[in-house]
Amino acid sequence: MMRFLSWKPVVTSVAALLAGAAWQPTWAAEKAILTSAHRGEHHRHPENSLPAIQAAIDAGMDYVELDIRTTSDRKLVLMHDATVNRMTNGKGKVVEMAFDAIRALDLGARFPGKFPGVQVPTFDEALELAKKDGIGIYVHCKQATPEELVAAIDRHEMGDHVLFFADNESDPHLLPEIARLRPAWKIMPEAFNPAHVRELMETLRPKIIAFDNRDFDDSTIAAARQVNVGIFVDCLANDPKAWQNAIDRGATGIQTDYPDELTAFLRSHGYHR
Repeated sequence: MMRFLSWKPVVTSVAALLAGAAWQPTWAAEKAILTSAHRGEHHRHPENSLPAIQAAIDAGMDYVELDIRTTSDRKLVLMHDATVNRMTNGKGKVVEMAFDAIRALDLGARFPGKFPGVQVPTFDEALELAKKDGIGIYVHCKQATPEELVAAIDRHEMGDHVLFFADNESDPHLLPEIARLRPAWKIMPEAFNPAHVRELMETLRPKIIAFDNRDFDDSTIAAARQVNVGIFVDCLANDPKAWQNAIDRGATGIQTDYPDELTAFLRSHGYHR
């Protein structure tokens, strides 16, 4: 079933909570919170795998965060680490391995007997699954060119359903280049500090900014709310108190390692459909 979000500006009546929430999905209730599954549902499935993506879909998440890398023969694949060592039965750097060699590895190696035949997926396969079942993709580019990312997304007509994240430390040029190539696409830089938030609004003009435990502090939150930009924060633990605290402080999106639990919490409080 297709259930993509469509984004529109929303003025809420709970300004004390969501003064910075300029952008929400069209199904938004007054305090709707966007959600993202970090690397898919990866406690019971191999991270960045098609089963992990499907589990995020089944959990009702709005986005699934995926890590994109490039093989030696220029194929885009999903892998968080620079090497395949932790997640597969092989060894080597993704960038130094051909696609066929990576494809031959067992991505279910950390879950013996539970995921036979599960392979490292391509970005194209992830896009196809996301489009079929209507989940957005939170793109975390680990090592890929903007042009290759755009080409893959265009092939699947998913431009309206991707959210590009970058922390500007690993690749300061990624988001500006994505914005140049596809001005209408959503980009989400890291906040870092109040001064950086103000700089971002003068340069990239994002509609939503990423936060984590480095910068989810009162002064940086206040800077984001002052310029009416959305706040998407990492609250990865299974911690309802932390989720509620994030919402109370102005979060308009939450990323988690526990998608089922986060969705249940948000629904029970009227924050999610």
